[in-house]
Amino acid sequence: MMNVMVNDHEAVDAKRRSLLKLSGIMAGGAALTAGFNAATFAAAPLSKSAFTPPTPDRPVRINFNENPLGMSPKAQAAARDAVLKANRYAKAEIIGLRQKVAEHHQVSPSAILLTAGSSEGIRAAVEAWSPQGSQLVIPELTYGDGEHFAKIAGMKIAKVKMLDNWAFDIAAMKAVVANHRGPSLVYLVNPNNPTATITPADLIEPWITSKPADTMFIVDEAYAEFVNDQRFRSVSPLIAQGMDNIILLKTFSKIHAMAGMRVGYAVAHPDAIARLEKHVAGEKINFCGVDAALASMDDHAFIAYSKKSNDLSRQILVKALDELQLPYLPSEGNFVFHQLRTPLQTYQKRMAESGVLVGRAFPPADSWCRISLGTPEEMQWVADKLREFRKKDWV
Repeated sequence: MMNVMVNDHEAVDAKRRSLLKLSGIMAGGAALTAGFNAATFAAAPLSKSAFTPPTPDRPVRINFNENPLGMSPKAQAAARDAVLKANRYAKAEIIGLRQKVAEHHQVSPSAILLTAGSSEGIRAAVEAWSPQGSQLVIPELTYGDGEHFAKIAGMKIAKVKMLDNWAFDIAAMKAVVANHRGPSLVYLVNPNNPTATITPADLIEPWITSKPADTMFIVDEAYAEFVNDQRFRSVSPLIAQGMDNIILLKTFSKIHAMAGMRVGYAVAHPDAIARLEKHVAGEKINFCGVDAALASMDDHAFIAYSKKSNDLSRQILVKALDELQLPYLPSEGNFVFHQLRTPLQTYQKRMAESGVLVGRAFPPADSWCRISLGTPEEMQWVADKLREFRKKDWV
């Protein structure tokens, strides 16, 4: 046991030195490393070996917007301990998680519904608000689950063309809702996926608070914890103030690094939650996921570390994109959407051959690529590969 503890401390120190070295060579590195104290670094789950260059057989996976750090050590320990009691249902623990989430959003527990990731919340909302004659209103470039479940439900799907730089055209979306004879379900992902851009709260909040007739808003804030732009505001306070036409969807997949645990939740007026509950099989979250989520919510040092590491990884990537004059959108998530000078399939193939997996196609943005953010060490490797590609005229 003593040897394991020593090795863990050595790994922490090695990671700390590596991250500080990387941040130090970046413009603005001092600002990024502010607040990186020993407690923050000690909270991070670290490998016991130095960074190993990737290969096609062991690639850097920056294609699914996963958190490369792994779960908080406290969350990992909680999940392991939960295995010992997983022959039982997580009844009390689920109540505890619902209560903790409710306190976080300053609402009553009756305003919370735990779901299997945010995808179950999307499906439930679409099913619950898809009566005959209803429409789903979405931007033409956004996360696909809303459209996927709406097709299954037989809803009309109204895709609204984007503005320049793939921004949401809120005015056009309003017009689509106003001109529809029947119920509307508006799906807004903020920050958006795959663009990683935010839609300012001053554009969203007035529309919601105007309460357009027979309209429900789904606001998916899976990446909100990564945002730096002060124009962003969560819709959570609107729900706390009593607005009954919003469903806020959240997940533990991103900042908490729990993508494979499938824990998420919806925040809404209790009446809306009661309606959603009819379209899920109850709060059937696995014991390990529940206990990991409870532990992770209390691990503030890890959450801060996760955010800082993501900021540094983003800075490393965009520095390379700036050097190469490759256009990209301002990222407020754990991924960057950048423009290509070569076909996406060719770019993907060359990256894969270099040990890097990048994002899939996102029509109609056919000349763009989504790159998720790995660790700072991984992003330094990717940045170096991009520079090598430029020398070969591949980017």
